[in-house]
Amino acid sequence: MKYPIFAAATLCATMAGAQTPVLTVYTYDSFVSEWGPGPKIEKAFETECACDLQFVGTGDGAALLGRLKLEGARTDADVVLGLDTNLTAAAGETGLFAPHGITDPDLSLPIEWNDPLFLPYDWGWFAFVYDKTRMDTPPDSFKALAAAPDDMKIVIQDPRSSTPGLGLLMWVKAAYGDRADEVWQGLAPQVLTVTKGWSEAYGLFLDGEADMVLSYTTSPAYHLIAEGDDSKAAARFDEGHYMQIEVAGRIEGSDQPELADRFLRFMLSDAFQSVIPTTNWMYPASLPAEGLPEGFETLIQPDKSLILPPERAAKLRDEALEEWRSALSR
Repeated sequence: MKYPIFAAATLCATMAGAQTPVLTVYTYDSFVSEWGPGPKIEKAFETECACDLQFVGTGDGAALLGRLKLEGARTDADVVLGLDTNLTAAAGETGLFAPHGITDPDLSLPIEWNDPLFLPYDWGWFAFVYDKTRMDTPPDSFKALAAAPDDMKIVIQDPRSSTPGLGLLMWVKAAYGDRADEVWQGLAPQVLTVTKGWSEAYGLFLDGEADMVLSYTTSPAYHLIAEGDDSKAAARFDEGHYMQIEVAGRIEGSDQPELADRFLRFMLSDAFQSVIPTTNWMYPASLPAEGLPEGFETLIQPDKSLILPPERAAKLRDEALEEWRSALSR
């Protein structure tokens, strides 16, 4: 009699699994890492949705858009989380995204938000992070960085695969406009290497391979809060700092449209937003009731915030890429 009982139990389990809706969210690798926000958010959302939330890591943020373009309407994604405003114009042009339909979201961004396709979930400023035990006086501008001794090295990310890498191009472009090419010619000798994504670059910095790494003004908060280490800091640049606003959007062809919309609403709730500061180490797009964790008050606040409108960033991308590629190939 054991076999029929086992078979019945298996059938019940299979039917139960078939009745559990699956929501597939494409994102970047660090989001779904064990130390990233993915595991906590997955647990919190599944508690209230009676669904199976599956995060799929696709490399870094810019690679995320590349995969989506490659898959097109055949994509398995229901939601894409991890693009930023330097990529939203190109993402919107694919025709793959549906309007989110959320009016007047409760956001705490430094700028107004009115994008009908994409909703923000966090934001921050790009910055070069250094170790105070190894560098007393960091460069305070791109000009100072370019004028640093030849043995002072930085690590940056590839703008073709990484949103921080693309953000650096837009930072230089927003600060210097037509003179961006000159800035890159000066910076090129300082570049130790270009990595595919943020994790690789930051790892090289932590290993002592480079003096500075392209990251965020919030990166030192990780070392302070998680490690009790106050030796890392972000250099404040006179030109100002470029903002990154990370977003999510629902795929038009999703077979779980209601669940995808529910996830986007959940994304702006305290349950999601309160996880962001100490897992993604960014500012939450909607400030949770408890505010920011202790330690965030120690971070630098740029004197000037720079950001290009999505359409402008899209138009400048190829030009900025060529300036970067030309400078680093010499």
